[in-house]
Order: sequence, then C-alpha cells, then structure tokens
Amino acid sequence: MSVETVIEDARWDEAGLGSLAERGADAALRHLGLDPDIWEIALLGCDDARIAALNTEFRGKPAPTNVLSWPSVDRVPGSPGFRPDPPVPGNDPELGDIAIAYDTCSREAEDAGRPIADHISHLIVHAVLHLLGYDHETPEDAELMEGLETAILASLGVPDPYEREARV
Repeated sequence: MSVETVIEDARWDEAGLGSLAERGADAALRHLGLDPDIWEIALLGCDDARIAALNTEFRGKPAPTNVLSWPSVDRVPGSPGFRPDPPVPGNDPELGDIAIAYDTCSREAEDAGRPIADHISHLIVHAVLHLLGYDHETPEDAELMEGLETAILASLGVPDPYEREARV
C-alpha cells in the first residue's frame, strides 16, 4: 500500500499517522480482496482550521470535521445496502485523497475514552471505505459500512468503535 502522507501539523508525527495510515489502508483493502500493493492514497494530516476550510470549500459546511475523503472515481452503488463495484487495476492506481484533523480526532478519542491510535485507525479505515464507494447515507449503507469497519479494525486488534454499552 502506498499512502503518500503530507504532515501540516507536527502533532501527527508524534501520533504515528504515517504508519497507522499504511496499516489501516492495507487492512481495509485486503479485507475487500484488493491487492494493497497496486493502489495509492494521498493523505493530509492537518489541524481543525485547515479541515474547516476544506469542509467549507468542498461540502459547504463551515466547521471542522474529523476526516474528509475525495475518491478518484465515484463508486457509490445505485441502491442502498449494496456493495460498490471494486476498483479495476489499470493505468491509474490512485484511489483518492484523505484529510484528517488532529484537534477533532484527539478530542473525539478522549471523549470516547479510546486510545488516539485506535481512533486514528478507525478514521483511516472509514475514509478508505469512502474512497471505495461505501457510505452511511441510509441505514442499510451505514449497517454495511460499520460492519466492514468493525471487522477490519478487529483484524488490527482495535476494539469495535460502535460498541454500545448494554442498556439496563
């Protein structure tokens, strides 16, 4: 897996973004039966100010978010709950671009009581699935995507990020 990582916020170096991204992207692709050695992803490790500007520019939402993704090809299937067609190996190995915000990621991990490395891994897997055409716009799509995320993260030794406490 080739993840070209650009670090704009030095806190990402301390968090090990590059290695976590390679590991998470590799696991996501392998889980879906794709050869990680032939695909490329560009990753920007930034702060909340930068991701808020990107979120405003590309989604019209003037606020920071944890992660954004821009697939090189729109692979979203036409019907809810269906898997997208996988990318076809060929001349263009680029799956797309991802940006991740340290401030939001760190805050979310702390609020959830999870190690930041686990949350980073989750967000990378989530973003890679978006690059591959998965989304969570409908309940059926969310169920499919969250199930994949949980299985991929389990293969990395990361607990289920969607696990809810049992209700009494």
